[in-house]
Amino acid sequence: MISRRHLLALAAALPLTAAGAGPVRVRMVTDLGPIVIELYPDKAPVTVANFLAYADRHLLDGGTFYRTVSPKNDNNPATISVIQGGLNRDDSPLPAIAHETTKVTGIRHTDGVISMARDKPGTAGSEFFICLGDNPALDFGGARNKDGQGFAAFGKVVEGMEVVRRIHDAPTLSKADDPYMKGQILENPVKIQKLSRN
Repeated sequence: MISRRHLLALAAALPLTAAGAGPVRVRMVTDLGPIVIELYPDKAPVTVANFLAYADRHLLDGGTFYRTVSPKNDNNPATISVIQGGLNRDDSPLPAIAHETTKVTGIRHTDGVISMARDKPGTAGSEFFICLGDNPALDFGGARNKDGQGFAAFGKVVEGMEVVRRIHDAPTLSKADDPYMKGQILENPVKIQKLSRN
């Protein structure tokens, strides 16, 4: 288990760190409208620094929201409601980051919360998701992942939840390359035109 002190040290080593700062807002302009997200560097310094690095270097510009998950199409018994976005590729332009659990940060996966997608802990990079409603299965100790470590929540949508809901309700394909994602891939991915500090 990584201590909060160690996570703060990692954040301090990043060139675009936000450790110790108050909330920071970013604006994500999509084809369906803008989404403003408040990030919490005081609670999740490593994850926020990573997301700000993507924003400041415009690495997510041109990415998409490409996946929507709800109880009606979820293929995991621990159902969730989220939209997923990013570059939709296995590699990321920046190195993967240390995993900040909800037990450490205190940020729960509630309505509008943004969090990092991952495989194993410590593999998160450019992929993220936004919650619709409360998703306790994504928190530390939740049932979504067998490792019980949950996902790294690091901010919350403060403007544009209507855009998030439109993406969540958009039509999906009946097939997917990965059977786990069957019925979850958007027919028309929603482009992220620009991500920058607000």
